[in-house]
Amino acid sequence: MKIDFNHMLVQTIGEHGIEEQDIQKMALKIPQIHQNMCAKKDAMAWRSLPYNQAAVVADIKKEAERINAGFENFVVLGIGGSALGSKALFTGIKHLKYNELPREKRGGVRFYVVDNVDPDGINALFDVIDVKKTCFHVITKSGNTVETMSQFMIVLGKLKEALGDRFQENIILTTDKEKGILKKISNQYGFKTFTVPDGVGGRFSVLCPVGLLSAAVLNIDIEALFAGAQEMDEACTKENLWENPAYMYALLYCAAMKKGANISVMMPYADGLLNMAEWYAQLWAESLGKRYGNDGSIVNKGQTPVRALGVTDQHSQIQLYTEGPFDKVIAFIDVEKFHTELKIPQAPIDMQDASYLQGQTINKLIASEMRATEYAVTQAGKMNMRITLSEMNAKEIGALFFFLEMATAAAGEFLEIDAFDQPGVEAGKIATFALMGRDGYEEKAAELNQASQKDEKFVYQV
Repeated sequence: MKIDFNHMLVQTIGEHGIEEQDIQKMALKIPQIHQNMCAKKDAMAWRSLPYNQAAVVADIKKEAERINAGFENFVVLGIGGSALGSKALFTGIKHLKYNELPREKRGGVRFYVVDNVDPDGINALFDVIDVKKTCFHVITKSGNTVETMSQFMIVLGKLKEALGDRFQENIILTTDKEKGILKKISNQYGFKTFTVPDGVGGRFSVLCPVGLLSAAVLNIDIEALFAGAQEMDEACTKENLWENPAYMYALLYCAAMKKGANISVMMPYADGLLNMAEWYAQLWAESLGKRYGNDGSIVNKGQTPVRALGVTDQHSQIQLYTEGPFDKVIAFIDVEKFHTELKIPQAPIDMQDASYLQGQTINKLIASEMRATEYAVTQAGKMNMRITLSEMNAKEIGALFFFLEMATAAAGEFLEIDAFDQPGVEAGKIATFALMGRDGYEEKAAELNQASQKDEKFVYQV
């Protein structure tokens, strides 16, 4: 994996780039940031996940064998960090039409993720699966996530109707080891249960049972995921800025924010990595979007993440990126070797203006499109960088997950905010509890009803 920061700098993109003297000035913070990162390592329990889960992984693999032997479908029920990591693993490593392949080519069950409470979306899933032949993985660290618990209740109703009281084998839970409704349910009914380790927030949880059970069911090499993460950990725990890509990423992005670049675009040139960009969007937004600094002052920090897909979004967003405001940093993700190669044949009809394509490959075309787009935004003076994966395999994906997690944690240190809480999300959760009539939230419900009153002159009904 290579990370190229050249096009973030003034010497390559001109006046809107970052000056080397700015890097040197911000680099003065590195000793303290490194000290903080080391001091907080135990609290950042996700940093130990590639090293300390041998027993858990053995149990996960055993459970995955049971699932693949006994079921036709595996469904993840979750939202946010409980779902996005599994989606990124699925599309980043497996066949892009995995569920449509015959069983002997898949090597296991069909795989689905339900990460919303859209009634049409949930009912659409029930239209294509037999719940009796489906194993459901219910994930909520708090054990109280309203969306996941509502999904779970619907699934339990379907299973009860189909199987009577024999639904225990169809349910696996992953939650906190002690707290929450889901843990109480686990204790009462004896469902197979995995634990989200203490100190591992949802958006940092892909390399624990939250994502690893999905990986095992999909026959993804967990040891290779860990090997990639371990190699990146070694690089990202060095104090020297010029040897630590996570520190450099964090420094340059925070320098860009100071220059008014308040949008972070992640643009992979591979369909399978779009869910990685979606996972990153939660990681970056929820970790760094904070009202208060560590000293309690109001800072309103953060950078808005945007997911784009090359080549698709060259035809929808690149016009803005090249000729619009200087308010973005674009991270291109390049893949050197795809799973397959596709040759462009000689056209069966006269296509003179396109004849130069024949005999070349789609692989070369997508690589050329990325480099052309990178050149265009660079020429336009827009900050951009490139992450290159040698191929989309478990080791490279594990390294990419860990790199972005470390860069996010380091960015929190540069911004002097807490990258691991989410008070804005909690406020929305409380409001939802009130609107759905949960006991103890009556005062908040009254407050919301009062706030819902609108001036009708600003409401248009057509």
